[in-house]
Amino acid sequence: MRIAPRPVPLLQDYLIQSAIELPDKAALVCSKQRITYAELDERSNALANMLVLAGVERGDRVVIFADNTVETVVSFWAVLKASAVVSIINPLTKGDKLAYLLEDCRPAALITDAHFHSVISGPASSCRHLRCIIVSGAIDDAKLSELPNAQRWEVAIAGGDRKSQPVRACIDIDLAAIIYTSGSTGDPKGVMLTHRNMLTACASIASYLELNEDDVILGVLPLAFDYGLYQMIMAFRTGARLVLERSFTFPAQILNQMVAEGVTGFPGVPTIFSILSELKSLQDYDLSKIRFVTNTAAALPVKHILMLREIFPTAQIYSMYGLTECKRCTYLPPKDVERKPSSVGIAIPNTEMWIVDEEGSKVGPGVVGQLVIRGATIMKGYWEKPEATARKLKPGPLPGEQVLYTGDFCRMDEEGYLYFVGRMDDIIKSRGEKVAPKEVENILVNIPGVKEAAVIGVPDEILGEAVKAFVVLERSVALSEKQLQKECQRHLENFMVPKYISIVADLPKTDTGKIKKTGLS
Repeated sequence: MRIAPRPVPLLQDYLIQSAIELPDKAALVCSKQRITYAELDERSNALANMLVLAGVERGDRVVIFADNTVETVVSFWAVLKASAVVSIINPLTKGDKLAYLLEDCRPAALITDAHFHSVISGPASSCRHLRCIIVSGAIDDAKLSELPNAQRWEVAIAGGDRKSQPVRACIDIDLAAIIYTSGSTGDPKGVMLTHRNMLTACASIASYLELNEDDVILGVLPLAFDYGLYQMIMAFRTGARLVLERSFTFPAQILNQMVAEGVTGFPGVPTIFSILSELKSLQDYDLSKIRFVTNTAAALPVKHILMLREIFPTAQIYSMYGLTECKRCTYLPPKDVERKPSSVGIAIPNTEMWIVDEEGSKVGPGVVGQLVIRGATIMKGYWEKPEATARKLKPGPLPGEQVLYTGDFCRMDEEGYLYFVGRMDDIIKSRGEKVAPKEVENILVNIPGVKEAAVIGVPDEILGEAVKAFVVLERSVALSEKQLQKECQRHLENFMVPKYISIVADLPKTDTGKIKKTGLS
């Protein structure tokens, strides 16, 4: 029987509570290490106390620049216990962008790994706000001395009090995390999330996924990506076990680990599911313990949903939609997957949504407009970007409240189920008509033999913008551009049919598996 949580919990109470109730249970499996809840709690206490001794105070930002490792997990909870604000930066970030991020959030501390020395040394040395740097992994004294106020991970862990956390200074409206957006349309923006934001999102998502302490959740997505980060948080909330991997680069290795650990939850993105669909040896793995599969980052094509049903016949398939600014907007209940396969579902529990036109008035079923989200999950704002915040957070229907204008075009059916149409910034204006790339991409991806597709607008003297598609074919498939164009003509209005189609070997991707259209032309 679980002990009642604190009256007004903070995010770190998820770990603390599970360590009290399940101290000897394996919380984390990572790099051949098995770490119990008690061990995670003690290690994060030690690091939290060392951060406080180094001068980290309530509200200070602490950047974690590392892979999916035990140290990253410990650091996340330690920062929260120190009453600071955690920001995990993707380790694939280059030096110039890292310098921008450090200057933007002005961290009091940086936690990283030795093998990132060449990337961090310049930005860290020029960041005047850092009071300490903690480095895990093997690093020689000369390289360590190049970093200001740096110490080894082992020293930091060994020197801190393991049995008690620092004095709690935060309340639940304080910031817990700053999660940076990808910056595909400009400089990255720091999404500010309070403890209350993240607690609410976790409780809502865990409720419809029916998470429990017997679950074993696979974590192959970066912890710097909110979808990956929340897998860890929700696992520790329920006393489940997290199987953490750095990526899905070696699928056979991951599948073996999934079988060995008895994974029950498989969060993925379309690129991961595409890799799975091409594995000839997939039937060799016993994946019968998987009870749920989730997707977000991009709406799943109908073809992928059907493929997942075939690969995981006993699992519940959750197609979801969300954005960093509010974590999750919708989920499609598994019972509705066959009935409404192209929908991204209904509002998550304790959240409301509606669609507005260009004047901000609500529209009825079937009308495309901008999606608006109301609930406790929506961000506090963008870090030190009031103008960008004002474009997203606007007055709601009730006095004194703010709601999130997502910047996404969607429509809703008569039953209140949502259909994602496209990002407002992506809309192509051709022949005076508006073309949603996602609508064209869905038609292309559902053509047998097509693996992936990306659609953009290109300058055209007559049309203004012409629709151009980039298509990746499945192995051993031969389709011509004319065949693809003809198939589009069967399903799309004339102004939406791509004028140009280019068959390519692959498409550029972001660190989180999304197709990166900025690299296409």
